Amino acid sequence: MSQPPHPCSLEAGRPSTTTTGHRDGWRLRALVLALSAGLGACAPLAELTPAPERSAAYLTPSRAAPPPAPATAPAVDAEGRTAVAPAPVARARGAAGQGERLAPPWDSPDAGRLSGGVAASAQPATRTAEPAMAGAPLALDALQPDAALDLDSAAAESDLWARVRQRFAIADQDDALVRKWEQWYAGRPDYVSRMTERGGRYLYHVMGEVERRGMPAELALLPFIESAFNPRAMSTAKASGMWQFVPATGRDFDLRQNLFRDDRRDVLASTRAALDYLGRLHQMFGDWRLALAAYNWGQGNVQRAIKRNQEAGLPTDYLSLRMPEETRNYYPKLQAVKNIVSRPQDFGLELAALRNHPYFVSVAIERDIDIELAARFAQLPLDEFQHLNPQMNKPVILAAGTPQVLLPYDNANAFVKAMSAHRGALATWTAWVAPKTMKTADAAHEVGMSEERLREVNAIPPRMLVKSGSVLLVPRDPRRGRDVTEEVADNAALALAPDIPPVKRVRFVAGRKGDTVQAVAKRYRLNAEQVARWNNTRINGRFARGTTVTVLVPANAPLPVATARRDDDADDRRTSARDKARDSRSAALAAREARDAREDRRGANAKGTRRVADAAGRSGGREASEPRRKIAAGKGSARETARAARPRATEVASRRDATKAKTPTNTAQRRAEAQDKPQRTRVAHN
Repeated sequence: MSQPPHPCSLEAGRPSTTTTGHRDGWRLRALVLALSAGLGACAPLAELTPAPERSAAYLTPSRAAPPPAPATAPAVDAEGRTAVAPAPVARARGAAGQGERLAPPWDSPDAGRLSGGVAASAQPATRTAEPAMAGAPLALDALQPDAALDLDSAAAESDLWARVRQRFAIADQDDALVRKWEQWYAGRPDYVSRMTERGGRYLYHVMGEVERRGMPAELALLPFIESAFNPRAMSTAKASGMWQFVPATGRDFDLRQNLFRDDRRDVLASTRAALDYLGRLHQMFGDWRLALAAYNWGQGNVQRAIKRNQEAGLPTDYLSLRMPEETRNYYPKLQAVKNIVSRPQDFGLELAALRNHPYFVSVAIERDIDIELAARFAQLPLDEFQHLNPQMNKPVILAAGTPQVLLPYDNANAFVKAMSAHRGALATWTAWVAPKTMKTADAAHEVGMSEERLREVNAIPPRMLVKSGSVLLVPRDPRRGRDVTEEVADNAALALAPDIPPVKRVRFVAGRKGDTVQAVAKRYRLNAEQVARWNNTRINGRFARGTTVTVLVPANAPLPVATARRDDDADDRRTSARDKARDSRSAALAAREARDAREDRRGANAKGTRRVADAAGRSGGREASEPRRKIAAGKGSARETARAARPRATEVASRRDATKAKTPTNTAQRRAEAQDKPQRTRVAHN
């Protein structure tokens, strides 16, 4: 006889998202009911049950359940959200509320095998009824926590694929790109099988969210395109999760990303955020294909593409816009998947039958608990547990930040039962906030673990300091026995700084010839790239003469004053030699120019003298003296002015010229004088 399920029933509540985004998705609670007389009270589950003094906290606006949903699902509002459509409350089968085990959501022969060869949770292939028992647990859907599942209802037994097909609403596109991707998927039946099996965990929930917002069912297939329904997928652009949110967009839609969790990978929170975003884009563009293009390419890019077409007088529909190749193929991929879901036989494919009921239920977490222990309580392999709860970054679930875990129904019962029987600590890890900036060795000593283990657990590189206020994952001990607070769980971050000695800022003025970045780095034993960054210049740049250069050096390091002085002295010597050589060349050139000027003046004087002599010979002595009077009066020519600057030399030259002018030019006269001269001499002696 099979073991009856644990009699503690599960009930899930649904809080609204707070204005600060502290809670994404549904906040679910587990309430413990009284047991039958044969099994006794469920007292050990007090850890999961809110204490009387804490019950008021569950009624605050951030945790209280929302009001009942309206009777109809309205259109998407200004922020892309819609009210929740009412869900009929279904009663469990059996007058006494007898429990049943929930079969996997597909009935294929490979139902026990998940993608990638990961073993699925041990679940019976068929539904087996359990003996009737008061207070037996009921399967509850995270989307409809107030409605118990009727596992024998026609809706639960129907095909989930048929439900999806009935909700298709976007006009079909039929072109070469669609046929290209149809052939691509049809040629990879193993890939399609893995993708649909993996998506079977989440498709029921996604489809329910889509219907609640009145959106077309094609959007429920979008994770097939984004991540192949892999909630742990990470792109090269750092987009993460089933819906591939980049960090900035995730923060815009209240998806927490901190040391302990990344809500972009949270199945419930990311689905809520993605559909909110798509609803907003549809309101912006009024067309689902343009909204999908904006989801892939960015709304600003789509707006600019539309504006370009408008300015050019071109159509602004999806097919008319110029867009990147990836975006151009984005909707054709979705159309190809839609066609395969609609007519799998046309492509030689067979989709695993998915039942129209949830694969997982939500179980509240009221205490911090290790992930390995939670998976063991749920009787799930660790990898399968992480497929349903992929948002955790560390090996511990912080109840203040992650108020529930998702588990298959049977495993949820096992989890509650194991929790009730457990008497030891639930968590061996906790968060520790660094009180000041400290070395990893000091932090490890403070928390009681080895430095190597501390760096390994927290992914701290060597030679790094832990900055003040950083949160570290450390072992829990009696000093740190309390659960992590909501403030730390929602905002935990690790900030590191290089472990370098204290530094001081040194400034100096570049020498007369200037300094290169490389030379300064070598002089102070620094990295040239750092010197360039500190002074806002290039790594191969040069500091002009008189520029103030800034460097950071260890506080206890001696400054290279002597080296700098030697460099400056050498620069001065080289500069002085160059100056002297330049002065010498300049002096030689000046002397040569002065000599040339003197020679020019001498030639001019001689020429002028000859002209004066000629004039004197023609005009006599009176006329010969006239130039001298003009020179004295300052009325001569430029040559005469130059001669006047040297009056004595000019006078001597004039006298000599005058003497020459009186000398006979006749040869006979000269001979006669030569004959008479000795005679005159003799007469004089006599």
